[in-house]
Amino acid sequence: MPGLTDLAGLFGAAAAIATVLLALPGIARLRRAHPGPLLLAAFVAALVPQGSLPAAGYLRGIVGDLSVTTAALLLSGLLRPVIAESAIDARSWLALQVLVAMAGVVLYPPALGLGPFDPYRLGYANPWFLGGLLVLALAAGLLRLTLVTWCIALAVLAWALGAYESRNLWDCLVDPLLAAWGLCALLLRAGRVLRRRRGTKAPRAVPHASVV
Repeated sequence: MPGLTDLAGLFGAAAAIATVLLALPGIARLRRAHPGPLLLAAFVAALVPQGSLPAAGYLRGIVGDLSVTTAALLLSGLLRPVIAESAIDARSWLALQVLVAMAGVVLYPPALGLGPFDPYRLGYANPWFLGGLLVLALAAGLLRLTLVTWCIALAVLAWALGAYESRNLWDCLVDPLLAAWGLCALLLRAGRVLRRRRGTKAPRAVPHASVV
């Protein structure tokens, strides 16, 4: 029987596959009428063995374990049509995108040897890192950035329970795909803001030559 770490890894990969399947044009239309059965069918398709492994197992072997944050975001999107959950507010989305983008910029280049200090080491039960996450989660709660608070809390809980093969807390909080998503989302957001600003600038009026 799969252990807790395998179940957590397979769940994240299955959620990613289910998200892609349910976003296909034909299925997306049916999903509005039958969200629950289609969600179950998508997970079954991701977890049914195809050869020696299920599709989720093959995906996990390619991209590794997705972070708790990624799995939580995927699950939230999958369950929203089923439980009629209201959409996450824009402030929480923006805050999470900023945080995961910053984490990617701070974490991955030094891990490749760029810079004198590797922040990845802080994920091995560093008390200052844990304290900083606690402060960040409390601040997010006070600012009503519920998505940020929940993602941090779930990641720390999964790390404390040993639900992931990696014993580094960073791997529960963020993964390269999530960091890339955050960076791309911020760049797209900045591009839209620039286009709106350019569009609101009225062209200068050209003075007409006076008729003599």
